[in-house]
Amino acid sequence: MNTKYCSYIFTLILISQIFNLSADENIDVKTDILFLKIQELESEIAELRNNIESQNYLIEKLIQESSDSNVNSNISEDLNVSSDIRFAGIEDPESKDQVYSAAIEALENQNFDQALTLFRYFVESFNDEEKTPLSFFWLAEISLINDDLENSSDLFLELINSYPNHYRVPLAHKKLGDIYLKSNDIQNAKDKYNFVVREYPNNTASSLALQLLKNME
Repeated sequence: MNTKYCSYIFTLILISQIFNLSADENIDVKTDILFLKIQELESEIAELRNNIESQNYLIEKLIQESSDSNVNSNISEDLNVSSDIRFAGIEDPESKDQVYSAAIEALENQNFDQALTLFRYFVESFNDEEKTPLSFFWLAEISLINDDLENSSDLFLELINSYPNHYRVPLAHKKLGDIYLKSNDIQNAKDKYNFVVREYPNNTASSLALQLLKNME
């Protein structure tokens, strides 16, 4: 016999006894019954609340375990894919010389997606006074080839701001002028070309900028 059924029988017994009591006693008993029923309801509500909280905890735990499993699976898959694609033909991914050489080879073969991946990996993984700024330059150049003008501009600016004394900086400024020109921003293109001619008069970039200015007359 379950607890709830016993409770109901007990309540009925109490109600049957009401009719044999005096008026005052009747009121007292009614009050006691009401109090007992309230306690019973409160107990049931508390039990339901505990059950709900337990179920919510289990659900959240299952969701978290499932999410962690998916994340770990995705990370593992990404690492496998990057190892297969990013490091194709590279014996030692920790060798900056091998990675950079592979990136240049991909660039020369016009395999721009592979070159983009390798140069990006290089700037994220290594810090080399010569090759890191060159990698930024080639990343910007490939983005320019792909007509990703905004990203190209950001990368040329990264080179200019982070490595102001690098020999590719004058050409990077000229390339920013090219981006303005491709965007039909003629005035800013002219301003940038004039800047290159004025600031780097003995650099090849200056000759290229001067020729473009003459073509724009």
